[in-house]
Amino acid sequence: MTNPIRRKLIEVALPLDAINRESARENYIYRGNPSSIHKWWAQRPLAAARAVLFAQMVDDPSARTAEFPTPELQDAERKRLFALIERLVVWENIGDEKLLQEAHAEILKSTNGNPPPVSDPFAGGGSIPLEAQRLGLEAHASDLNPVAVLINKALIEIPPKFADHQPVHPSVDRTVKHWPRATGLAEDVRRYGTWMREEAASRIGHLYPKVVLPDGGQADAIAWIWARTVTCPNPACRSEVPLVSTWWLSKKKNRSTWIKPVVHGKQIEFEIKTDKSGPSDPPKKGRGAKFSCLICNDTTSDSYVKEEAVAGNMGARLLAVVAEVDRRRVYLPAATAQIAAADVERPTDVSDALMPINPRWFSPPAFGLTKFTDLFTNRQLVALTTFSDLVGETHERVVADALIAGLDRSRAQSYASAIALYLSFVLSKAADYNCSGAVWYAKEDRPKNLFARHAIPMVWDFPEVNPLGTMGGTWEGSIEVVTRAMDGLVTWGGKGVVSQGNAADVRVPHGSVVSTDPPYYDNIGYADLSDFFYLWLRRSLGSIFADVTGTMLTPKAEELVATPYRFGGSKKRAEEHFERGFVRTFTRIREQHSPDIPITVFYAFKQAESDDSGTASTGWETMLNGLMEAGLMVTATWPMRTERTGRSIGIGTNSLASSIVLACRPRPESADATTRRGLITTLKAELPIALRHLQQGSVAPVDLAQAAIGPGMAVFTRYSRVVEADGSDMNIRTALNLINQVLDETLSEQEGDFDSDTRFCVRWFTQFGWNREFSGTADTLSRATNTSTDGLQRGGVFRTVAGEAWLIAPEDLPADWNPLTDDRICVWEAAMHISRVLTEHGLDAAATLMARAAQRVDLDVVKELAYRLYTICDRKGWTQTAILFNALGTSWGELESAGRSVVASAPVQGAFTFDANN
Repeated sequence: MTNPIRRKLIEVALPLDAINRESARENYIYRGNPSSIHKWWAQRPLAAARAVLFAQMVDDPSARTAEFPTPELQDAERKRLFALIERLVVWENIGDEKLLQEAHAEILKSTNGNPPPVSDPFAGGGSIPLEAQRLGLEAHASDLNPVAVLINKALIEIPPKFADHQPVHPSVDRTVKHWPRATGLAEDVRRYGTWMREEAASRIGHLYPKVVLPDGGQADAIAWIWARTVTCPNPACRSEVPLVSTWWLSKKKNRSTWIKPVVHGKQIEFEIKTDKSGPSDPPKKGRGAKFSCLICNDTTSDSYVKEEAVAGNMGARLLAVVAEVDRRRVYLPAATAQIAAADVERPTDVSDALMPINPRWFSPPAFGLTKFTDLFTNRQLVALTTFSDLVGETHERVVADALIAGLDRSRAQSYASAIALYLSFVLSKAADYNCSGAVWYAKEDRPKNLFARHAIPMVWDFPEVNPLGTMGGTWEGSIEVVTRAMDGLVTWGGKGVVSQGNAADVRVPHGSVVSTDPPYYDNIGYADLSDFFYLWLRRSLGSIFADVTGTMLTPKAEELVATPYRFGGSKKRAEEHFERGFVRTFTRIREQHSPDIPITVFYAFKQAESDDSGTASTGWETMLNGLMEAGLMVTATWPMRTERTGRSIGIGTNSLASSIVLACRPRPESADATTRRGLITTLKAELPIALRHLQQGSVAPVDLAQAAIGPGMAVFTRYSRVVEADGSDMNIRTALNLINQVLDETLSEQEGDFDSDTRFCVRWFTQFGWNREFSGTADTLSRATNTSTDGLQRGGVFRTVAGEAWLIAPEDLPADWNPLTDDRICVWEAAMHISRVLTEHGLDAAATLMARAAQRVDLDVVKELAYRLYTICDRKGWTQTAILFNALGTSWGELESAGRSVVASAPVQGAFTFDANN
């Protein structure tokens, strides 16, 4: 007789609000965040990874009936564990060793004192292995991509080897003996990095001359603002067209600065203006490469600019120079000396690797910038190759200094390699800013890096940062970012083991626990994008980490993404590659995984494809089918809002903002089969309860359909097969469509919670939105919903005038509405007003209004309405209104939290009714 499986906390309950709040907050924390040590795409927040790993390892109290025999005792214990998780995910507690030991003790209790190692075969940016190590667990990280392998070495393999290590740089005070954690490593990176800057200044400092100020003084130039150029297509003009997207230089308060183009015949000069009037419209017109000529006003076509660029006729023009005087930005017009200083030869010892011809992620090749090195000016290439050469030179210096400091030859070599790795990351950070894909961020007077999103876009005007300067993006600034990130690295946890290999072939340690964040079908081209950094890493570390950097570019053929361009444009072959690889990977994981602990998988993919059978997502289908084929079943799913969001209406943009964390276990060989009817019956019994839990967990309305896939698939995957009427097996797409149908029915049934005025408004909105219609239609619908048009008008949500009728849109509602004095309030009215205030005045004002409305309406029903209205808008394609209601649903947890501190007015005495005759 086999022992019963003990359910883990992640399979029963989680304090989602706290995890979501801290995960989202962490995305705003850059200084000292280990994730900022090197760029990676779609990296999971550390808080989410830490919470998932803890809940994956720790038993749910219901699995320990000897200790907690009653539901009451189980609830109390669960609350205690929740409180621990809530402390564990707070950023400020990331280095609290006492708290981490407390968490580790809980893991020991649930694993008989012998916790298994944690493996992540898609380690990527390293969040999961790092947090496993932080929880005191042995961490195994593997990835096919050499950039990811190097990142994980820097995060989990190197720090424990040199924990509490004294720096070896000769300028360090040897009387200081205490260098806790990785601070000694960081100090050496800082000191050797400073030497590299000084050495680079002696070699290339002449390429960055000082600027002459209006008063005749001199100052350091910190950036040069360039614009690409083409020749005007007008045969009668043929003048130079600067491809400028903005004339703004600074939008700082009391320092508005911009460029004014001045035309002299067929020549253009650029003056610097500092006043509040602001610039004229830039030459760029709408989407694509459409620019107006400043001489004749003709506009280029997208195709013309591409043809000129591909023919090698795209140039560059210096627009302005940025200097720093007394810690303030000073903007100056281009000078001959500054233009001449940038005119340098292209280095010959740089890679000629081509960018992929894939416009989804790479725009520059369409404009003749076909090589990765085409993304840099010649002067930028000179600077980056200089620093790259200095990484190798520094490695030799560190070896010599380490030997003098008393390290043996082997350890001195290992330590020097570690320092070289972190310094190469400084170079990566600098390259992200020191390229022609960076932009000047006028709002904050600073450059912004190339990788603001998961692509390399075409940039028309760009800053060339002085790498020898001191602001962000310079060598010095990049040292600061990397060394601060090192302060958050773990040295007290379990050991870290990093390997390189295809996830489908890598053997995780037998009996280990897998938590992983696999690629999202075709969402991100990790290998293609990371080549931007790999070319520099390989140049700097090729002889130091030869086993990792042996390929000319990052491996592509085995990468588990569904990229059609690698398969001759065939989506079918790309999908088959992804699915077969997914099945192989998770079959191997299932065979080697600890039987006592579930596998956890982070996944994020919005359903976005429609066909005759409904709306679905190939990414989701393929991933879920892979899990099922691998013999796994879903035991729980949790929506985690791990992506960065904004405030107010920005919270609600209709983009996927949650990762769905799936807990999976091997499906028992004795699993029953069922029929289509049996599946639907079970879905209708279980999905409404799960939906309530999702809404209570503050999953965003935009994520609800995706999040509901989880509990639906938990039902579907528990069966060995689901039989259709014709005897065939039900496929994943059909199951997903059935889940969506039951979801729609469940949301519609929630309308039973609405008052009659709200039911009328929902039905009218579904048919007509905010449009005006015949008032007779309103009379008919009001009778059907047990209300009246007179009552609706008196309630302030509807109007009928001169035979026309319409719902009042939120922006047209009165600004002085008070829910405590409204004599005919309804759920619809409360939702509209809270949405309006959230959009116009922000979170605190909306929370105040919500706290008052809570005395008159059931806020849980208001929240249900927000989800229902978002679903209606999404299906109708009403994007802007959908954003409004998504913002309300997404902000709900923050609104409730803020509302608790609001002292609302005394409740209104007396009762009001929604009766249509009132």
